[in-house]
Amino acid sequence: MLTLINPHHAEHAGRQEMFRGRLVDCHEVPDRLHFVRDELQRRAIGPQRPPEVGDAVLDAALARVHEPRYLHFLANAWDDWVALDPANAQRDALPSVWPLPQAHAFRHDRSPLNAAARLGLFAFDSGTPLMAGTWRAARAGAACALAAAHAVLAGERSAFALTRPPGHHAGPGFYGGYCFLNNAAIAAQALRDGGHARVAVLDVDYHHGNGTQTIFYERADVLTLSLHGDPHTEYPFFLGHADETGAGAGEGFNRNWPLPRGTGTAAWRAALDEALQAVAGFGATALVVPLGLDTYEGDPISGFKLRSGDYPAIGAALAALGLPTVFTFEGGYAVAEVGVNAANLLEGFERAA
Repeated sequence: MLTLINPHHAEHAGRQEMFRGRLVDCHEVPDRLHFVRDELQRRAIGPQRPPEVGDAVLDAALARVHEPRYLHFLANAWDDWVALDPANAQRDALPSVWPLPQAHAFRHDRSPLNAAARLGLFAFDSGTPLMAGTWRAARAGAACALAAAHAVLAGERSAFALTRPPGHHAGPGFYGGYCFLNNAAIAAQALRDGGHARVAVLDVDYHHGNGTQTIFYERADVLTLSLHGDPHTEYPFFLGHADETGAGAGEGFNRNWPLPRGTGTAAWRAALDEALQAVAGFGATALVVPLGLDTYEGDPISGFKLRSGDYPAIGAALAALGLPTVFTFEGGYAVAEVGVNAANLLEGFERAA
């Protein structure tokens, strides 16, 4: 399996995140990628290389998924943050004020001149620090996803975008959940633009892929499926329920499997089997898998009970669809184990494929 590695990922390394009223050390750290990269190398699971994508091509791909004013915000957010107060150069940018969605309560169509207020306009949580290297790292990560899609379009059976920050919580015009650009959506759109009539996105992260769902919610050409912790109790809380099935032209083309905290392998695999049947029934010609490994029993911020030995069979089940497949690296915060778990799943996929 070809792995595209983000050469700039470590430039995004948050100092702290806000969690329930206090600042804590970030869970989303550069070592997450290093452990996966090293384990893939140790097992010789395919070649690894940085993405080779021109700026103009990447800009066009980003514009297919994200809103122009949001991309402009991300590209300038750090400089604007420091311009607000030179002392900000020594601290990550976190929002502290948000426009609520109730009608007539706040306006969303105007971007405030105040940089701190703009953070709240585009962020949906206070746990996603933005820093000097965030835009460069996120942009290079999107290039990994795009290059992975291009490799599959060129004939590769599969490709893995090994990048951070992750992406599946980022929507058309918002960030959160450690995510800024939606790598899975960028890959799915590139597959559509490259000729695949129907693309399925099957998200196996513990946390609902709310950004991906939002991007494709009114479309019938991309089927979005997500297995995740029940949003009644689990982040991101405000999306991911079973009754969210799409809207307009997309009605029936979104499905969620919210599962209770403590779900073990058998129940999780039963939900996966249903999702795989949905992919087959949709007639997908390509697959994107937002690969979250925070389903692991030892993950510090999640609540499922999958074990390292479960992941090879999951990879094999995904391979049984027989589809060209792009994987994007998402969650997984048991840092020392994330490499083994990722390699187990990808190795299982490769052997079955």
